[in-house]
Amino acid sequence: MDIRTMQYYLAVVREGTISAAAKALHVSQPSLSRQMKELEEELGAALFVRGNRKITLTEEGMVLRKRAEEMVHLMKMAEDEISQIKNHISGSVRIGAGESWSFHYLSRTAASLAAEHPDIRFHITSGDTQDLMDELDNGLIDFAVIFTDVDHTLYQSIELPAKDSFGLLMPKDCPLAQKEEIRLSDLKGLPVIVSRAAAPYFAGSQEMSSLNVIATYNLVYNASLLVEDGLGYAICFDKLINTSGDSPLCLRPIIPPIKNAGYLIWKKYQIFTPAVQMFIDRIRDMISQD
Repeated sequence: MDIRTMQYYLAVVREGTISAAAKALHVSQPSLSRQMKELEEELGAALFVRGNRKITLTEEGMVLRKRAEEMVHLMKMAEDEISQIKNHISGSVRIGAGESWSFHYLSRTAASLAAEHPDIRFHITSGDTQDLMDELDNGLIDFAVIFTDVDHTLYQSIELPAKDSFGLLMPKDCPLAQKEEIRLSDLKGLPVIVSRAAAPYFAGSQEMSSLNVIATYNLVYNASLLVEDGLGYAICFDKLINTSGDSPLCLRPIIPPIKNAGYLIWKKYQIFTPAVQMFIDRIRDMISQD
């Protein structure tokens, strides 16, 4: 006696005849008649008084009608509750990221998920690659956005389509601001502020090694304040500091250009929460449609 048989039984009770119930259920009349007969045999009781026009229920049939309605109702409740659990996703997504315009892919993904699942919470940690890799390996974050090569034996990754370029952040009224492009040789003798994340891209550069690096940083906003207050000139990714309007700063591209992609990475062989897995699936879809 399964739930489908109960649904068929209630349809016969509701429609009043086997033929009308079969039509409503889109099944053949002989098949439905056979199932009702098998149900009576299973219970060892007659359920219907079969007349010329409409069937009526026996006392046993009336008992079964009540229990069948309860069974179908309970099954519907269970389906609804399971669907709510499945569709009501909550939890935390923990992301570590260096500063980059490509973070927009993550922020758009987060906004899209939050619109559908408002109980998901996002926790963002900023840092350079080494800091973030340590946090990822220690399980403190689910993902890291890095700008170096990925060790595919340890991590899975998604390449973010946007590529960042390096530029020089400087006061608008300084002599270098008159140039359209900046070479590292233009910085000789000047105080330079360098991101720790930028160092690997200029490794081996004789011009870079000869510069007067007066400070390092890992947050570009802090670097912009150092530039604004006269400490030096900052090498940084473009598109991160607003230099339009009343800003006292400007940014010029460094040539020859160095462009690098960011990668969203996570540890292999781990089981994610539904919220984290949904984030992975959503950002993949977003990038594929970009």
